[in-house]
Amino acid sequence: MSALNILIGLMPMIGWGLFPILTGKFGGKPVNQILGATYGTLIAAVVVALARQTPMIGGKEFLFTFLSGACWSLGQILVFYAFSEMGVSRTMPISTGFQLIGASLWGVLVLGEWSSSSAKMIGFFSIVLIIFGVWLTTYSEKKTPKSEGGANAVKGILLVLFAEVGYLGYSAFPQAITVDGFQAFLPQALGMAVVATIFAIATKSNRDTKPFATKSSYTNIISGFFFAFAALTYLISARPDVNGLATGFTLSQMNVIIATLGGVYILHEHKTHKEMISVSAGLLLVVVAGIITAFIK
Repeated sequence: MSALNILIGLMPMIGWGLFPILTGKFGGKPVNQILGATYGTLIAAVVVALARQTPMIGGKEFLFTFLSGACWSLGQILVFYAFSEMGVSRTMPISTGFQLIGASLWGVLVLGEWSSSSAKMIGFFSIVLIIFGVWLTTYSEKKTPKSEGGANAVKGILLVLFAEVGYLGYSAFPQAITVDGFQAFLPQALGMAVVATIFAIATKSNRDTKPFATKSSYTNIISGFFFAFAALTYLISARPDVNGLATGFTLSQMNVIIATLGGVYILHEHKTHKEMISVSAGLLLVVVAGIITAFIK
């Protein structure tokens, strides 16, 4: 694995790490955040497609990549609600842990990975480490006000757990077809934007907030550009001739470090000294276990 490939693999870490911090800074309700994020991604995808003169795919390839993006939006909407329940710094380690576990189990049960007994033992030991690491990141020394991200942690964890179904669809649908990453980018972005738009108009509570006339819906387009950068570089990193799916995915999930620490130091989500020790230890376990799963044969 060359240094250039590793550098490409770490690019999604930056985009996806800054993405939740920016949505937190720009604010708004989940409907504003998902509209801005998906519209920003769609704008970036159109620009990339025009610049590269990438032909639009059709048929099964279009459908599956469109559904991939739609699944991501469904999952991300739930994560935005989780942010409001327990903050970015608590949500992101849990989300990353669930995604690593989901990707590992999908690889074993569906793709036939970890075929040897030793690989399964190491892999499931890594999953246990991830679960324990996630648990450490949820430690709270005392109950804190909602404004500090300390509200209903149980509700937040359940939201992230259900979001994993959407994230799994985001990764799984493209695996069912053979399509170039650049060709998949625009249909994925279309799927994201369509679901976000439907979400914005589907319920009276969302319509009453006038999301299309709210400033935060448009400032969050900037966060969408960062997501798009991460998604595109991830599609490149996951190619077999660069880092491959397993290693590319694991490197991208190192975004949890930027997002979690950014939640504490940039979004000012209060942590006591003991809570920071617990969060740091949990992050370390999640990262180490994630790296182990990437190199299991």
